[in-house]
Amino acid sequence: MIPFAVADKKGRSVGTLQAKDVSLLVDGKPVATDMFERVENAPISFTILLDGSGSMGLAGKMQGARLAVETLLGLRRRGDDFALYVFANREVKEVVPFSKDARKILAAIDAVEPWGKTAFYDALAVMPDKSLLGENGAKTIILITDGLDNASAMTRSELAKALQGVSVPIYPLTIRFPVDTTLPPGDEQGLDLQLLQQIADASGARMAVETDVDALKQAVYMIHQDMRSQYLIGFTPTGKGGVKYRRFSIRLAKASWQVRARAGYSGTEPPYKQVVRKQ
Repeated sequence: MIPFAVADKKGRSVGTLQAKDVSLLVDGKPVATDMFERVENAPISFTILLDGSGSMGLAGKMQGARLAVETLLGLRRRGDDFALYVFANREVKEVVPFSKDARKILAAIDAVEPWGKTAFYDALAVMPDKSLLGENGAKTIILITDGLDNASAMTRSELAKALQGVSVPIYPLTIRFPVDTTLPPGDEQGLDLQLLQQIADASGARMAVETDVDALKQAVYMIHQDMRSQYLIGFTPTGKGGVKYRRFSIRLAKASWQVRARAGYSGTEPPYKQVVRKQ
C-alpha cells in the first residue's frame, strides 16, 4: 500500500480524486493496482523525534520546538497517539512511549535539558521501526531539529540507503529563529538542507525551515492537513524477478496537481500491465 497526498497549485489538499484520475508506475512501467481509497480523518500515530543537543538551548529554539508540538497536540483527534524520542550526541532515548495523554508529552519536553552535539543521522536510522509501535495504521515521524549533524557514527550516504523504501513519512521541521551567526557560512547556517529535503521527498513528506512563530505554526498545520487527507493505492507483488529496490511514480489526471508519495519499495516485481499491441 502506498499512501500519498495531493495538493493543487496553491498547496490546498485535493479531496475529490477518483481511481480513474490516478496511474501508478514502477520503474517507469504501468502497474495493475487492486485497491484505491481515501483515508480521511483516520487516527494517526505521531512519533516526535526531538533534537536535544546543546544548540537547541540557544535563542529560544527549544521553546519553538515546544510550540510546534503544542500546536500539533492541539489538533489531535480521537484515537491519535504520540511518542516522544530525544536525541543528543549518539544517544536516542524514548522519553514518552506511545500515549494519548498530551500532558505527558508537553511535560517531558519541559524537562529536556539541551546538551552535547547533534546526531540526527543515527537517530533517524532507528525511527521507522520505533514508529511501528503506534497502534494506528496511519503513522508519521516529525523530526524537530536546528542544526547540522556533527556526532553521528552513520554517514550521510549510509543514512540515505537505510531509509530507502521507508513506508513512514518523515517531516523535517527545522527551527532557525533567530539565525545563528556562529555557524559556518555557505551551508544555510550549518543545516544539511539537501539531506533533509531528500528524506522528506523519499518518504512522501515535506520539509519546513521556519524562522518565526507564525510560520512554524503554519508548517505544523500543513503536516496535519497532509496526514488527514491521504489516499491509498496498492498492488500485490508477483513474487517474480527477485528482491530489489524499485521506484514509484504516480501520475494524476491534472498536471497542475502535486503529489507526495514515498520514492519506492524493496521487493519482487509488481503486476505490470500487459501492453496490447494493435495488429
